[in-house]
Parts: sequence; structure tokens; C-alpha cells
Amino acid sequence: MENLLSLFLTTFTLVSFFKTASAVDLIAQTHSISDGKSSLVSKGGSFKLGFFSPGKSKNRYLGIWYNNIREETVVWVANRDKPINDSSGILKMNTTGSNFVLLGQNNNSVFWSTNSSKQAQSPILQLLDSGNLVLRDEKDENAQNYLWQSFDYPCDTLLPGMKLGWDLRTGLNRRLTSWKSEDDPSPGDLTWEMELHSFPEPVMWMGSKEFLRSGPWNGIQFSGKPTKSLPLLKFSFISNEDEVYTIIHMVNNSLIGRMVLNRTSSRSLRQFLIWSETDKKWTLYAGFPRDQCDSYGICGANGNCVLSASPFCQCLERFRPKLEEKWNTNDWSDGCVRNKPLKYCQINDRFAKYEGLKLPDTTHTWINRSMNLKECRAKCLSNCTCMAYTNTDVREGGSGCAIWFGDLIDIKQIPGGGQYLYVRVSASELEAKDEKWMVGVIVAAAAALILVMLLVGYYIWRRRRTDFEGEGNEGQKEDMELPSFDLSVIASATDNFSLSNKLGEGGFGPVYKGRLADGQEIAVKRLSRTSGQGLRELKNEVILIAKLQHRNLVRLLGCCIQGAENLLIYEFMPNKSLDFFIFDQTRGKLLDWPKRFNIIGGVARGLLYLHQDSRLRIIHRDLKASNVLLDTGLNPKISDFGLARTFGGDETEGNTNRVVGTYGYMAPEYAIDGQFSIKSDVFSFGILMLEIISGKRSKGFYHMNQSLNLIGHAWRLWKEGRPLELIDENIGDSCIESEVLRSIQISLLCMQLRPEDRPTMSSVVQMLGSERPLPQPTEPGFCLGQNTGDSASTTQPPSANEVTITLLEGR
Repeated sequence: MENLLSLFLTTFTLVSFFKTASAVDLIAQTHSISDGKSSLVSKGGSFKLGFFSPGKSKNRYLGIWYNNIREETVVWVANRDKPINDSSGILKMNTTGSNFVLLGQNNNSVFWSTNSSKQAQSPILQLLDSGNLVLRDEKDENAQNYLWQSFDYPCDTLLPGMKLGWDLRTGLNRRLTSWKSEDDPSPGDLTWEMELHSFPEPVMWMGSKEFLRSGPWNGIQFSGKPTKSLPLLKFSFISNEDEVYTIIHMVNNSLIGRMVLNRTSSRSLRQFLIWSETDKKWTLYAGFPRDQCDSYGICGANGNCVLSASPFCQCLERFRPKLEEKWNTNDWSDGCVRNKPLKYCQINDRFAKYEGLKLPDTTHTWINRSMNLKECRAKCLSNCTCMAYTNTDVREGGSGCAIWFGDLIDIKQIPGGGQYLYVRVSASELEAKDEKWMVGVIVAAAAALILVMLLVGYYIWRRRRTDFEGEGNEGQKEDMELPSFDLSVIASATDNFSLSNKLGEGGFGPVYKGRLADGQEIAVKRLSRTSGQGLRELKNEVILIAKLQHRNLVRLLGCCIQGAENLLIYEFMPNKSLDFFIFDQTRGKLLDWPKRFNIIGGVARGLLYLHQDSRLRIIHRDLKASNVLLDTGLNPKISDFGLARTFGGDETEGNTNRVVGTYGYMAPEYAIDGQFSIKSDVFSFGILMLEIISGKRSKGFYHMNQSLNLIGHAWRLWKEGRPLELIDENIGDSCIESEVLRSIQISLLCMQLRPEDRPTMSSVVQMLGSERPLPQPTEPGFCLGQNTGDSASTTQPPSANEVTITLLEGR
């Protein structure tokens, strides 16, 4: 028997050996699986690990597939980004005895590794019957203490028991990405992940475009799911200070099922498939999207998608189409507006109750799970920007509070399901029609209201005119003497603003690439009619940067204000914006540490020019990664001055009722009290530095249940003496530790809670360029996402797509 066992261990023929020893024993003893010679089968025989070639491809991949199903169905791929082009692959333990690596020809090339930082006395690789490949310590009595597991790194398939969502302790995002094709398992453009808003929800993306939402969890199910629509499938949702994720279970454990992203499907892009033993094939049990109403935002702002209606896009009751003519041609993109606008904040506003809805997009929400519905209503009513509220949990009569700010996006009527939503409307919308005795009062009130509106309108007009003309904006007429382009010239340069020339879109509107007749490349910002910004912001940008000359500021070439078109024409930046690189795993590798440090320094010098060296003191108020453009040499240029403010003389700060900017970058005193200054820009710069160093968005670590956001994560690592763990792995060997440590310390100093404790940009530039000892930072502002229910400073969610927010705050 010993000779026979030795023979099997030498040839790695696991299938025959499986009867006398477990697969775990074999991989522990041999430490290798070779392409074409061996494979690893789970102890119960459900799954197999081995090498395969997908479709018509000749490339070789290490993957996991169902063992007892004749149709090869791969559920996980190790080296999906790095195929082996021959049959030389071998999976074995590395030389340090701590990880398993996938090697190629002559064992020289590493194609994949378990890459665990945890040490083990006796590491073994085990394939579980759940389909999970785990690395663990054989001597650890707790067999579930995994050093690494494939379930943490899903591909295109979600198996029962897998988590879709975040480990907030490590920042790990478990998300699905489709294969590029049936022959290529590398990541495609279809993604399914858990969005970390205050009110988390699963979202599907098609490239950078949001494609489908499931709605937030309401204690029983996701609000966009019809009641009891999938009796064989059960979803669970977990949200605590450590993790936020959803998980699927089979109600009948004898069935085999899986959730998969299928980019090539003509029926549905996210499929739940069940294996039919009778037909010997996979059958579609549920497909998403189910119908056209699942398409994200198809009915525009405040529109309700009702599948049984004709047309299926309807305005919410007490709302009307914003543009009637477009709406009647089935163009619903502009959405709906209230029949009676909320002109200003009124304590006697009412809330209309709508039933059976998929709750709106939760990007701009706030929640408190301890409030009741009455307290939630009062909370919403006290905030002029709150537009709707409901319970977070519908069980046992309802509990918790969720409130929405701004327009309500992506609402759907759910037959036999959905949730209540209370939407803010004018009090007069809910008054009884048959109370004729109120007519006189209403007429009088209406007359008074008109008078007040006229007075308020005049006051607002005067204030806006004063803000626009500004006591410090001397020489405005001279500033507006900027080259003016004819609309026909810009239309020709951009091929009539074709989609193929569209570079992106922000709070102002879309941006297009163009080429003038003389060959000069330009970027054209086109004011969107639905934008929260307008002619005021456009003129503001013209006035502020028309004559600013600095190598780290984008150059404005001219403008076009003609008819309904309001355009700004800039020099073209071929490398797009900073966020295009640092938040992408592939493109991020193009920015090594010297390049990133140069970008940090360039942005700092640009801000210093605005704050101190320009003709007027300028506060940007919307500094973020997407507003830093990169030229051919990857040098940074600050852009988008539509929300900037100026000061004359020695002024350095001001107050506003109009809080603008992007959540996740705002300083505490600005987001809460509307106090802005050069120090609020410094705070935003500190956030930007952290993002450049870590390669993670400021919202990436955000969660409402006392969890750490990116600031808090950096602060914890700093206090524990582990700041280098913050570094983006894409920086690699180019890292200069002394510069990185110094940069992290400077970023923490920039994010101090009190403005007076933050350095000026002149000090920041000096600190970046010297090696002198720096002050020790204290705990930064917005360090935790604590949900206390009465402090906006720690609960305001970041903007998921970094669109600029313009909000009217009650003062």
C-alpha cells in the first residue's frame, strides 16, 4: 500500500487516490498541481480545481468548476488577467512556505499567488464543497480561520454562501465583474457591487454608467424586489461596523444554483441559473433587468416607472413633466417637477404618502436606525434640503429613519411589494377641495404669498447681482473681454457635440473634445439645462480665471453665450482627470510614486497661487480628483472654477447659505455651517493627498455604523505606527518611504478639525519641499461615520459619482 501511495503522489493522479486519502492531504503533502496531470477535488466531490482553456481560446487558466456536472461550468478563475500560453503551469507552495503560487515555464514567471500576509506553521490549500478555495494552517484547531480564500476575490459568479460587499476593516470590496467574452475570462465592463452610501444598496454598472439598482434593504428584502418573487432563492443582508454585504442561499439545498454576470446574454445580464438534472443543462430561474423599469433613472428625476401604465413613465402624483413637449415624445430624461414648487423653507410643508415603491437612489441620504417615523418626519421637516423620508426597516410596524436630499431618482412601482415613501410637497397640495369656506382665506393667502414671493424674488435678485458683481471683483467688464466663439464654429469642432467626442460629465454639464479649423484641440464645457449650476456659475468662472496665468491651472481660451447655449472653451488635456488614473487598478500603475508626488506638489502650488499670489484671493470650494486635469506630461492643472469665490484685500473667509461642493471633500465647518475659507480648500487638499497615496476614494471606507472612512482609516494607521499600509499597491518599488510618510503626515495636518490648526498652502508647499521636522497631527475632522442622529458632521454621505452638490441650507 505504501508503494502504491508513493506512486500516486509522484504522478499526482488525484482522482484515483481520492478513495484512500482526502484531497486536502494530497495538496498538503505534494504542494503542487500540474497542468494536464492533476487536479484537486473537494472532499464531497462537488467542485474541482484544475487547469482549463475557455471556449476557443488556447490560453490556460487555473480555475474552479462543478465536478459532478458534465457541462464544464467555471465559477472562479485565479489568473484571469494573466493567462499561461502553454501547458507548463504548476500550482505549488512558494519557497518561504507561506503562500501558493501559480508558476509558468521553468518556474520563472509568477502568474498568480494567494498573497497572504499571515503566517502559518503548516499551511495547506483546501477546496471546500461550497466551491471556496481556502488557505489555512493545518495545526489551527479552528478550521475556519482562513489565511486566504477565493470567496474574497469573486470573478463573474456568486455562489450560495459568498459575500457581495465590503470588509470595512481592510477595505476589501467583494464585487462581481463579467468575463470579456466566452473565450476570455479577464474582467469585462459589467460590474455588480455594494455601494457604500449611508443607506447601502447593490448596484450594477456598465462601464462607468450606473445600470441597475436593487434598492436598499428594508429589513425583509431589497426594496426593488417584488414580494415572494423567488421562492427558491433567499437573500440576506448584513450591515455592521465591520462588514456590509449581501449573501444568497438556496432554500432547497438539493438544488444547484449560481448567480452570474453574462455580458453576452441577449435576455438578461445578471442571471440566477439552476441546474436541471432532467434536461442536463442550466435553466434561467431569474434574470435582471426584469423589464425596462429596471433601467436606472429611465423616467428622470421624480418620475415613477409603472410597467402597467402607458407610457410606463409617469410623474409622481402632485408632480408634472419638467418639459411637456419632450415628455410627450417619450423623452423622459428631464424628469418631473412639483406642481407647486417649494420656493423656500416652510415649517408647514406637508408630506404626501406614496405606496409600493422601489425607494429612490440612496446616494444623497442620511439615516438613523433608532428613530421612529414621527421623529423622522420632524428631522426631515427641519432641514430645507430634505425632500423625502421613510423607515429603514418595515418589520413590526416600521422603525428607523432614512431621509433623501434633492431630486428623487430611479423610482419604480412594485406590484405587490415596494415600500412607503413620504415626499415633501407644498401644504396647499394636500388641502381638501370641498372646503369652500377656505376659498377666501386661500385667495388672500395666495395674494400675500405672491407679494412675499415678489419681495423675496427681488431680494434674491439683488443678492445674486451683488454676489455676481462683488465688491472685490473690480475690473469685471475688463475680465469679460474674453475671446467669444461663434456657436457654429464650436458645433463644427465637436461634430455637433457628438457622443463620440464626449469626454465626461460633471455638475456643470457634459464636456466634449473638439478640434478648431487651425488644428488646435479644445475641450468644451456645455451648460446642461438640468444642471444645478447656471449662467451665474459660467460667468463666475469666466471672471475668475480669464486672466489667471499659472502652469498648474487649466487655461480658459474663450466662451460662447448664444441663444440657449452657454459654453466654455478650454485647452485640451489629453490625459483626462486624475481620478481616471488613481482609482483604476490598471491605469493606476502608470502613476508611480514620483509622478504622484509631482502631482501633489503641482496642485499645492496651484492652490497657493489662488490663495495668495493671484490678483484676487480665490477659494476654489470644489477641489477633488475629477477637477484635477493632467496634460501630456501628467502634470496637474486645477479646473472647474464655477463654484469659486473671491475676496479682496486681507479677507480670507466668508459665510454662505448656498453650500456647494462635493461630499467627501468638504471641510466640517463648511458642510455644517456654510463657513468657507482658504482653510476649507486646505482640508479638501488633504483628502486629495490621501486619495493619491492610497488609490482609494474618500468614500471607500465610509459607513454609517461608527465605521472608519478613509480619513479615519489613515488616522488609525498613523496612531498604530503603520502608516505605510495606506500606500496604493500600484506604487510598487517606486515608493520613497520618507516622502510618502511625510506626505501622509502633511495630509493629516491639512485635515485638522479646527481651521486654525490647519497649515496655509504656502506652509504646505514648504513642508513638501523640505526635510524639517513636522508638527504632530491630532485627530482629523470627519474621522468617523458615527450615526448619532443629530450631527450632520459625521453622517453626511459622500457623493458616489463625485457630481458637484448645490444645496440650500437652513440657517
